[in-house]
Amino acid sequence: MPGRIDALIFDCDGTLVDSEQLSAELLVRLLDERGARTTVDAILPIYRGERLQDVVEHLGRLYPQVAPADFLAEYRQRSLPWLRARLQPMPGAVELVRRLRVAKCVASNGPREKIETSLDCAGLLDDFRGRVISAYEVGAWKPDPELIHHAARRMGVAPERCLVVDDSLPGLRAGLAAGAQVVGFGELDFSKLSGEIERARDMRELERLLDSLGLLAPPAP
Repeated sequence: MPGRIDALIFDCDGTLVDSEQLSAELLVRLLDERGARTTVDAILPIYRGERLQDVVEHLGRLYPQVAPADFLAEYRQRSLPWLRARLQPMPGAVELVRRLRVAKCVASNGPREKIETSLDCAGLLDDFRGRVISAYEVGAWKPDPELIHHAARRMGVAPERCLVVDDSLPGLRAGLAAGAQVVGFGELDFSKLSGEIERARDMRELERLLDSLGLLAPPAP
């Protein structure tokens, strides 16, 4: 990493919580109920890291059966119970978060209720209490760097001393544009991005990276 790190800015979906597959499954189900046949694999590239309203408008262009406003309202109504019944943390996420020696927050394109529901299901809500940043409250969605700037200000840390951990191209673009250091989390191909990008394909790799930087306390005995 090129510089000192005083804080971590985590994405939520697909980074701390294993929610992207579940959300895509719900989108596929809602589309199927409208006679529009597709698959989770086809929806994930449209959904991952994007503003939900933009996703739904895109689906409306692909499928004439989709009335975006009604589709979005029904998704919002059904998504929280759907997640509460199924959502799990990313393997190793809880242990890693609790070993951090530096400030941390979550900055997500989702609305606060969804972020906090996801963190609560994962057992992480108390770890980020008062440090949840929703794009809906900031009025800026990734890849806009303002969401990252806002998160850095909330923690009182300069953006260049923050490490953004995100599994999506919009999230990493936001981090890079904000001047933060970034880690591409998961198996996505990040080669389209310009700038210095660390990789961590899972929590074990992220743990090794953060430990090498002196950002983690020793594991509990």
